[in-house]
Amino acid sequence: MATGNDIVTTSEGQEEQNILISGREIFDLCGPVHLTAIDWENVVHRRSVAASLVQGVYILERDKQEKRQGSQALAPPWWKHFQFELYRVLVDDVDSCIFGAIYKFAPSKSYSGGFKDKNQQFVIAFRGTLTKGDAFTRDLQLDVHIIRNGLHRTSRFETAIQAVRHVVATFGRSNIWLTGHSLGAAMAMLAGKTMAKTGVFLDTFLFNPPFLSAPIERIKDKKVKHGIRFATSVITAGLAFAAKQKNVNTQSGDTFAALSAWTPCLYVNPSDPICAEYIGYFEHRERMNTIGAGVIENVATQHSIGGLFLNFMGKECDEPLHLIPSANLTVNLTPPADFKEAHGIHQWWKPDLRVESKKHQFT
Repeated sequence: MATGNDIVTTSEGQEEQNILISGREIFDLCGPVHLTAIDWENVVHRRSVAASLVQGVYILERDKQEKRQGSQALAPPWWKHFQFELYRVLVDDVDSCIFGAIYKFAPSKSYSGGFKDKNQQFVIAFRGTLTKGDAFTRDLQLDVHIIRNGLHRTSRFETAIQAVRHVVATFGRSNIWLTGHSLGAAMAMLAGKTMAKTGVFLDTFLFNPPFLSAPIERIKDKKVKHGIRFATSVITAGLAFAAKQKNVNTQSGDTFAALSAWTPCLYVNPSDPICAEYIGYFEHRERMNTIGAGVIENVATQHSIGGLFLNFMGKECDEPLHLIPSANLTVNLTPPADFKEAHGIHQWWKPDLRVESKKHQFT
């Protein structure tokens, strides 16, 4: 899952290359500097702050790789601009890379806005894959674990969920955000689902979260697209029913329904194949309810065909990460220049961003 940090190369020498590389990392050049006063009830402001704090994690690791310290470090403005301080960095025990950070809201005495309890506001942020530097190999391994539905078995996630539990246990569950981009969004989603299963529902902001399935959303013919989705739902629901009759172990419907009270904010771009399927996933659920097939879809939306087939073959299959009951889905309607822009983190704090948002609640 690629990062939103574009690396620009030139043929005019290493010095100029370094300047161009750092340009995308400098807050004053490409960050949301237009947000000089934050309204924490404004969804646009909340989205921009969450995305910026994720970018801060990207730059923390880049600072580490480039040995930028003190006044040369580029990461601090990405959180200090919004009056946060770095509470703790999260380090992968395999390659010692920085993959996450815990930020604490620490406003100045003159600050008049803020959360209900300014002293207990924390944001736990996770970056996505860095395609350059020492972190790439380990990040790629984690991407493979997402494809195999095995992210929960990795030591990086164990570090992440321990950090989340620590913050919740120490400071309470109110006013704690989870956020991440791409691979980091998968990490934040898994952490959010894990906590939600225990009755702890955290505000969660997921940018370009991976949805790994056939790219049905790229089909232009709407009738063909809806036909494929309808057939898939019928087959999936049928397999799930057959599995229940044969007592084949599958995900519990009670567990899925219990998660419905947790409504993470998903930010997707229709031109990004990594996350675009979330659009069809939720739209199809509504369409099935409209045509009177909601019972079928309520079963189908909890399972994947691949997982059910593996269960029938006697092979253990972990719960697919991307299957979630409810979400506040925001779609970027601004046409991107290329895939990097469609998948990048920078798009989510642009002041001229055109989006369409809708809440999807599982019942």
